[in-house]
Amino acid sequence: MLLQRQSGILLHPTSLPGPQAVGCLGTEAYRFIDFLADAGQSVWQILPLGPTGYGNCPYSSFSAFAGNPLLISLEQLAAKGDLAYQQLPEVKASDSADYAAAIEVQEPLFKQACQQFKNNTANPRQESFNNFCRENQSWLDDYALFEALRRAYNYADWQTWPNAIRCRESKALEEAEKRLSDAIYLQKYLQFAFFEQWFAIKAYANSKGIQIYGDLPIFVALNSADVWSRPQQYHLDEQGQPTLVAGVPPDYFSATGQRWGNPLYRWDQIAADGFSWWCERFRWNFTLFDLVRVDHFRGFSACWAINATEPTAINGYWMESPGRELFSSLKEQFDALPIIAEDLGIITPDVEKLRDDFGFPGMKILQFAFDSDARNPYLPHNHIANAVVYSGTHDNNTTLGWWQNLELSTQQRVLTYLGLPQPDMPWQLLKTVMASVARMAIVPLQDILALPAENRMNIPGTAENNWQWRYLSAALDSRLSEKLRELSHIYGRNLC
Repeated sequence: MLLQRQSGILLHPTSLPGPQAVGCLGTEAYRFIDFLADAGQSVWQILPLGPTGYGNCPYSSFSAFAGNPLLISLEQLAAKGDLAYQQLPEVKASDSADYAAAIEVQEPLFKQACQQFKNNTANPRQESFNNFCRENQSWLDDYALFEALRRAYNYADWQTWPNAIRCRESKALEEAEKRLSDAIYLQKYLQFAFFEQWFAIKAYANSKGIQIYGDLPIFVALNSADVWSRPQQYHLDEQGQPTLVAGVPPDYFSATGQRWGNPLYRWDQIAADGFSWWCERFRWNFTLFDLVRVDHFRGFSACWAINATEPTAINGYWMESPGRELFSSLKEQFDALPIIAEDLGIITPDVEKLRDDFGFPGMKILQFAFDSDARNPYLPHNHIANAVVYSGTHDNNTTLGWWQNLELSTQQRVLTYLGLPQPDMPWQLLKTVMASVARMAIVPLQDILALPAENRMNIPGTAENNWQWRYLSAALDSRLSEKLRELSHIYGRNLC
């Protein structure tokens, strides 16, 4: 449970400014942590850190454990001696993440850095690398081989690979490991470099009194090392194609629901070995982060199952999940479960009971608060202390964009509730977030910068032109940090 009042900012590392085509774990990440501390904030919330594919969605990753190599700071590699500083590219500051450019520029440099690291046998980091590979063997070996094979087969989905490889026949895998040993080493090096940088970032944040609030997607991507290496744990046919896929029924975001396409778990198979894969996954996330937001928490009570032949999510049905058994198993293994339940959407009493029985805080979104009557659970007078309150999330419009798109009647309802004769958006809503009795308050950086709709991070149900927003370094100045610090202080969120 959340025990004290605190506040923070939602910002994914890809949105950081800096000298690479996509935000990274370099100098600007440390500067952002300094800004948080100066602004009286104690939480940095991020999105999932995994390697992404088409659409660059952090909720659709090639691995539930690996980090995204595009976030690796080239400058930090140079500081470690894996690159020469003169090799670093010059990139013009941009307010948009360019993933294609990042791949084009960084991948050749990654190969050079890997070779330099491998050749430097006297480097004491060699021992750290070997320890990293040994300690993370349970996921790293499969992931590195998966990525090496993807490149060997021209990035085709694993279902199209030669049958012996697709079905993971031992002899075929052994031959592939020998044939692709250099490519496998590269993938292990990139994971070592990523987590070397990530844990340094986390240590710095913690030293400044900042908690890192991570994000764990409930589902994994079909084209991932997880599904390829454990196909028996998913609803797949003999060709590795899904028979049931995940999504949500029609809701606030979409009249036809959302058909995500992730393969659904075969919970009977997962439970048979004591939820070992899930326990390992949570253990890793509790190492990476101080707090973990579990995306689509209601899926641990029941998942919206969609026949893979259905084009939309309309004709799905609820399939029960053994969340209680899973969290009971976790509770036996860990002293505490620092979990935040993403309990948005269609939440039924069984989901609320699962959340509350384990003491997990839920989420309150103010942008959802004004479309009904006084019983709306997102209205501040209905909040509870053990919750996290947001102006909006990465899936929402910016608060200014939300306000500008409201009908006049709804705008008036907002003003009446807030007791305002004239709008002062988005800061008036941010004051309301901070004033909530919910012990944690999180605001997307776009709202703190008062940015309009074109700066939103994601539009649910769309596959293109998302996850691209970045801010420029000059946007975070002392005036803004003082304003945010004062607001947090007024409402008792930075009194420690």
